[in-house]
Amino acid sequence: MLLEGQKKYRATQLFTWIYEKKATTFDEMSDVSKSFREVLKQKFCLLKPKVFLRQNAKDGTIKLLLEMEDGAKVETVLMRYNYGNVICVSSQVGCNMGCSFCASGLLKKSRNLTIDEMVGEVLCVNDILCEENGERVTHIVVMGTGEPFDNYENVIDFIKIVNNQKAFAIGARHITVSTCGIPDKIIRYGQEGLQVNLAISLHAPNDTLRSKLMKINRAYPLKVLIEAVKQYIADASRRVTYEYILLDGVNDSLQDADELSELIKPTFAYVNLIPYNEVTENEFKRSKNAKAFMDRLIKNGVNCTIRKEFGADIDAACGQLRAKQEKIL
Repeated sequence: MLLEGQKKYRATQLFTWIYEKKATTFDEMSDVSKSFREVLKQKFCLLKPKVFLRQNAKDGTIKLLLEMEDGAKVETVLMRYNYGNVICVSSQVGCNMGCSFCASGLLKKSRNLTIDEMVGEVLCVNDILCEENGERVTHIVVMGTGEPFDNYENVIDFIKIVNNQKAFAIGARHITVSTCGIPDKIIRYGQEGLQVNLAISLHAPNDTLRSKLMKINRAYPLKVLIEAVKQYIADASRRVTYEYILLDGVNDSLQDADELSELIKPTFAYVNLIPYNEVTENEFKRSKNAKAFMDRLIKNGVNCTIRKEFGADIDAACGQLRAKQEKIL
């Protein structure tokens, strides 16, 4: 253990130096004993990810391609809403979920991100915000590259750090984790005692279509997924959000809207409709029927909205920037 043989207050000292005083070396920690600093230097480092590439959109969105110590690269995105600065955090290097519409899956998972690497994503964006106007990250969505529940323990520990009052002090309800739908992890997540939000990447109203779009549905069909969501709601007393990317002529008909309404009715959930960011490696196109689809859901008693778009003039699709750098796109 890191603090083995040390007093508990050492943890507070370290959190203060790293997150409040923004120390970049252990030698700066003047109230930490020299002998303990030597132990820290032998076992740990305070290196943040390197900004390998940065894209700035006209709307203020910033997309970073961050390089980790071993050369692995991941995307992190800053989106500026009227209620705060939202960062989209990646949880893996690449993704094995294989969703047919997603650029992230063009590069298969090579490894999970560690807790410190995910924290490093937040630190890098905070550095940019602080330099610009003295602001900081206020909201986090773990829905960048990777399946968060395929890196479950690290993601949970990451959440606990960013939520900690001595670290980033980001409120639990300002943090969202998005999953493709791994039922046992959804149930486990509901039993963690966290007040963190849960989003389910749904994208289809029936098994036939969802299995075509999302390989994970072949292992965990919708009936199993919905039962897990119901158990999560019972345990966590939290409402879930369903993410639904609208694909032209694929999942955006009024019949699809009716079928979706019936599917999610038992879970009293909220639907976030997402305009599709087109990529050259697949045939999918952005829906022209978004407003009618939303109106039909509302008519059916489903709370929903169309998500605001960010970064339209840069590589907006998840995984697109990295794929281009790796010469996949």
